[in-house]
Amino acid sequence: MAVEQGGSVNVEPILQLHGINKTFGAVQALRNVDFEIYPHEVVGLVGDNGAGKSTLIKIISGVYTADSGEYLVDNKKVNVTRPQDANHLGIETVYQDLALCDNLDVAANLFLGREETAGRLPFMNSSDMERRTLEVLRQLDVKIRSMHVPVASLSGGQRQSVAVAKTILRNARIIILDEPTAALGVAQTRQVLNLIRRLRDQGLGVVVISHNLADVFEVVDRVIVMRLGRCVASFDIKSTTTEQVVAAITGAEFVDGRNGSSGQDAPI
Repeated sequence: MAVEQGGSVNVEPILQLHGINKTFGAVQALRNVDFEIYPHEVVGLVGDNGAGKSTLIKIISGVYTADSGEYLVDNKKVNVTRPQDANHLGIETVYQDLALCDNLDVAANLFLGREETAGRLPFMNSSDMERRTLEVLRQLDVKIRSMHVPVASLSGGQRQSVAVAKTILRNARIIILDEPTAALGVAQTRQVLNLIRRLRDQGLGVVVISHNLADVFEVVDRVIVMRLGRCVASFDIKSTTTEQVVAAITGAEFVDGRNGSSGQDAPI
């Protein structure tokens, strides 16, 4: 159903998951999980260790395949069995290790593995790659003193920005960020949170997986809580509190995942 999300009215979700289940041997990692994300929206995905967050994002990104359930993009069923399938649908994931080559500069990292050549000649078109790198960095308002310095010399916030810029060049519609502010200082964290806001303002859907509830409450529109492989709560960030989210994470209080009502915790 069309709803209002992140300041955009009457839009349909980019991505929907319905009834997702995943087991690893005797362990059921996900149990009947529903998930959706809209354009112009930042969704926080939170939960304790082992709650199922990593399994869920790996199914979204094509690293894992669900045992059952539906995966829809633009309200159409799709078959995502590998990361390339997700990438072709505009779904990109930036993991905590960022997957950058420290010895290469910014432009080389952005085009790594898909370098542009000069016409039919087997030479890289460095000038065009640098021009496009500058364009995407300006689009994201990322300030780096030079594109020619090794990525290893950049700050943590700048490195995170480079990893995100790489997904923008691939025409991402949804960006999943795994612990994007982990181990960053105050100034670098602020830089990353501002980057997330700019991605939302440009119409993307952003999923932020984080243990830092202060960062979550500052930047997301909606927070989804996972516990023991289930989505147990979905909160509008404007009308909830940290205490409610923590209660849902710990199971101190059961919160209905669709309407936020409280009741008794069901046996798992």
